[in-house]
Amino acid sequence: MTTAPLLSPAPGAAPLPRMVVAQTAMELRTLLRNGEQLLLTLVIPTLLLVLFSLVPLLDQGPGRRVDFLAPGIIALAVMSTAFTGQAIATGFERRYGVLKRLGATPLPRWGLLAAKTATVAAVEIIQIAILSAVAVALGWRPSGSPLPVVVLVLAGTAAFSALGLLMAGILRAGATLAAANLVYVVLLALGGVLFPLSRFPDGIRSALELLPISALSGGLRAVLQHGAALPWQHLAVLLVWTAIAFTAAALTFRWE
Repeated sequence: MTTAPLLSPAPGAAPLPRMVVAQTAMELRTLLRNGEQLLLTLVIPTLLLVLFSLVPLLDQGPGRRVDFLAPGIIALAVMSTAFTGQAIATGFERRYGVLKRLGATPLPRWGLLAAKTATVAAVEIIQIAILSAVAVALGWRPSGSPLPVVVLVLAGTAAFSALGLLMAGILRAGATLAAANLVYVVLLALGGVLFPLSRFPDGIRSALELLPISALSGGLRAVLQHGAALPWQHLAVLLVWTAIAFTAAALTFRWE
């Protein structure tokens, strides 16, 4: 006598790591299909790198312009993906009820934040590879060890991702769109991306050095242009921003 197979369902949530991986894959597919996001995260940084490397529009100090610009543009790409793009996308996901539906799933709030951060990291690998290739074609010859670069990019990604999710979680979609683009432009102008912070007076420069974009661009420039070891001061600024913003985002993020 044969026993019929047991076909009853086994209800229950999937393991948490599997849920985070699935959410990350969905976020990555959505981002890569969005032309506006690709314009912000890849086309604009590449155009800025080429334009300001070839045309002496701003004084970047002694040395070749591309040596100064390449680390700053990489920092800008990290900010455009982790902060600006993610804040806008998440804000509209909340507006259209996507986050409300995710809130009804077993995926915890911090799991969603982790999935979005992992998605950003995957896109940044593509960005950095393309920008580095363009910079090398323009004559860039980076120095320093790759390990400090990886540490700084990861810290910058975490800081900007947390700030973007914090903004998207507390503002309406329209306000997030305006605020994220405004912050992008302000930090581009004041974060040491296109010209050195030494152009500012000492008091203002000291305050600007505490910005996350200044810490990331300055840290990357110290390693890639000057061959320094891991710049702990810049890393500390990024870690402080990460801790504050991620905690605030986890506590205040609204699903609807």
